Amino acid sequence: MQHIKQLVFNYKWKITGIALGTFAGFAYWYFIGCTSGTCPIQSNWESSTLYGGLIGFVLANGPRKQKVNKEKPEDNTLTHREEK
Repeated sequence: MQHIKQLVFNYKWKITGIALGTFAGFAYWYFIGCTSGTCPIQSNWESSTLYGGLIGFVLANGPRKQKVNKEKPEDNTLTHREEK
């Protein structure tokens, strides 16, 4: 059980993105959807929901801010004057 909790904690943003995406995909099909059946994604709830989950997953895994090290980095490179 502890392993599952740790797994959910590590992937909480991915799980949240997929859940929100699937909900949004289903809601889009329900409220807006394509009634003629000619729209491949919008015509049935399965494809609309899966597509929404995929979009949620992609958005949840977008670029992340990199942590900036506030300490002064060590500069081990030689300058032009030190080489002489």
